[in-house]
Formats: sequence, structure tokens, C-alpha cells
Amino acid sequence: MPRPYTPKVLTANALLEGDVVWRARDGQWTRKLEEAELIEDEATAELHMLDADARGHEVVGAYLAEARPGPKGPEPTHFREVFRTRGPSNYAHGKQEGQ
Repeated sequence: MPRPYTPKVLTANALLEGDVVWRARDGQWTRKLEEAELIEDEATAELHMLDADARGHEVVGAYLAEARPGPKGPEPTHFREVFRTRGPSNYAHGKQEGQ
């Protein structure tokens, strides 16, 4: 018996900058997880993956990451995704520059 589908977000890396990005509800890529679309059904997830594959000129390494609804938008359920929301860890730039 297949496991029930759990909510996910579509994430990838921006091709030119390397930044972590998520697919927003409007189909654009955002650098803020809170703006990501929480995908609640498998068919939609598959369609979004096909779209990401066709947008190789924008993003690379697209995959679906488990998430849960939160007060400000989707929240990661795995430490890897929490880490990815913080940006690079080797020196301050990108998301860490303002901290």
C-alpha cells in the first residue's frame, strides 16, 4: 500500500547565482521559503517538477522537499531544508550578509 502524500515545496538552486530558491504560488522562483507554494497533491507536484526541468536555463537540481504549513507560510520538516534557508555557511554573503 503506498504511503499517503505529504505536503512539499519545490526547491532548486538559481543557475547563475547558486542561491537556494523555491517555487512561489505565481510560478516564479523566490529566495524566501515563506513565499513558496505548499504543494498538497502528488499530481501538482509532478507537474511542477516537469516545469522545473524545462526551466534549466533558470534553475538546477530541482527536487521536492517535505514541508508543513506555518503561520507565515511553508516551514521545513527536515534539518537539511532548515540549513538551506540560511544560505551559505562558509562566509557571510547572500542571506547571511545582513545578519
